[in-house]
Amino acid sequence: MEPEKRSEALLSVRELRIAFDGVETVRGLSFDVRPREVLAIVGESGAGKSLTARALLGMLPRDATTSGTIRPDLAAHRGRRISLVPQDALSALSPVHPVGDQLAAAVRSVSGVSRKEARARAVAALDRVGIPDAARKARAYPHEYSGGMRQRAVIAMATINEPDVVVADEPTTALDEERRDQVLRVLAEQREAVGAALVLVTHDMDAVREHADRVLVMYAGHLTELGPADEVLGRPRAPYTAGLLASLPQHAPPGRRLPALRGTPPAPGALPPGCAFAPRCPLAADVCRAAEPEPQQVEGRLVACHRWAELPHPATELFQEQTAEEGEERQPA
Repeated sequence: MEPEKRSEALLSVRELRIAFDGVETVRGLSFDVRPREVLAIVGESGAGKSLTARALLGMLPRDATTSGTIRPDLAAHRGRRISLVPQDALSALSPVHPVGDQLAAAVRSVSGVSRKEARARAVAALDRVGIPDAARKARAYPHEYSGGMRQRAVIAMATINEPDVVVADEPTTALDEERRDQVLRVLAEQREAVGAALVLVTHDMDAVREHADRVLVMYAGHLTELGPADEVLGRPRAPYTAGLLASLPQHAPPGRRLPALRGTPPAPGALPPGCAFAPRCPLAADVCRAAEPEPQQVEGRLVACHRWAELPHPATELFQEQTAEEGEERQPA
């Protein structure tokens, strides 16, 4: 695979493989994270997104086996050079310690400042993410915070030591639209404030469209497409990317069914021969079922597809036509 050529990579992942009991769930993944950028990692559940993110943090389960390289090893400096905004803010905070104490402990874990200084930084961090009356709320426990405030608190904790990279693993899952927008806005503000890059793991394609600089699309543990967000979302060159975009409500023609990817992703260890997406792909041909495509440079991005040149424009029409045909087949004779 020919990775994107960019000399100023902050973090470089090459041929990352993650397996459990000999079954690979991430398969030969390579990408870079650049200074101050937002790299979104997208794909259906089970694609390997969260495992990839946790590999960057050195937080994989103990029974995982890995190969490949992640350079530099920021996981050795977790909390200082790389940090995590988890999906579940409540479980990320200790229920038996005040929130301010937990932030202060994060400061003291990487620096030798006094307790008083660490406390002052904790209050300042809570104030920076919009916690009202931060000095008082620093003395409160997580159960005394609203859900939105807890999410802000974990963002404050993730950014309090001004890391180089912040990894946000599905930070807006199960949030309503208003809270989703608030969390993304606070995350963007804090990333800018500390000058960090952001790796955003998400199913939320609207969030990707609004916030990402580049997009890494994964399927069955493998890179499908990687490139600038506006180009990947505006003119995808991999059928799987097109299928994800086609399923968004704004791509549904008036009066017609919402296009959807048919079938489900294969289970790890039960991959079909050739391209893992071939059984679901409207463009699949014999070559797709014979050999898995390797990522190649296509129009300034990486694409793993034998038939990328056959995609229509807009590519979402491919799945609209498929959905229409399936609807006709279901009509009673």
